Amino acid sequence: MSGRIDAHVHLWDRATDPQSWIDPITMPAIDRDFATGDLARMLAETGIGTAIVVQTRNDLGETRRLLSHSTPAVAGVVGWVDLTADVRKQVDALRPGVPGRLVGIRHLVHVDPDPQWLGRADVGEALDELGAQDLTVDLVVRWWQQEPAAIVAGAHPDVRFVLDHLGGVAECDDDAGWERGLRALAALPNVAAKISGLARMVPDAARLQRVVGVAVDAFGPHRLLYGSDWPLAHLGAGPVAWRAAVDDLISDLSPGEQAAIGAGTASAWYGVDG
Repeated sequence: MSGRIDAHVHLWDRATDPQSWIDPITMPAIDRDFATGDLARMLAETGIGTAIVVQTRNDLGETRRLLSHSTPAVAGVVGWVDLTADVRKQVDALRPGVPGRLVGIRHLVHVDPDPQWLGRADVGEALDELGAQDLTVDLVVRWWQQEPAAIVAGAHPDVRFVLDHLGGVAECDDDAGWERGLRALAALPNVAAKISGLARMVPDAARLQRVVGVAVDAFGPHRLLYGSDWPLAHLGAGPVAWRAAVDDLISDLSPGEQAAIGAGTASAWYGVDG
């Protein structure tokens, strides 16, 4: 089995966890359920051993269901808890009696109706509790939310943060503004970033090369993680082509640096094995 880790995938059964954002007209490739068997096949096709499954809904029930999976394909789960409520109580209730391992927490900041949600005082207290529980915090933000997110991450130096999808650059129309925000986050040693969510950019090879180059320069390979964002990768080039594109983009790095992006950083930040 490959020692590589795909640090960002999703699973969903729409009977229990509806995905109302999926448009069957424009997104037919993902207009279905995706289960652990599908994940195992994708990992085999891309030559990767295991994956971090990330929540898609701000819902404790979904997190419990993700933690119920018992398969080598899932190294850990980044779930959700209500960061405006008793975090310790919620986390303690999630952990017993489930085969899956909770390795992180994510809130869908990019679609939260409160643009100041991440900066709330009660959320700040919750972030510190997650750090005390040795849980990583995934940041899913729009490109223009990166600088406010950097202020929050800087105020919680004992919490590990992982920026998803290089800060939403695939939906960005201001690369200079995106880079400024990305570098603000990269300046903080407690923040890493996923090279993920960019499969739709594969046809624009020049821009993709610039974007990944900025990320490597800003974070360094040892704070970058590979992620496919499967099954959403099928809305772009697909997971096989995406892995090949990333391998090509980082081919000039040393073997150790490539291994960090492919598995080492995910292993260190989420505490999982490849």
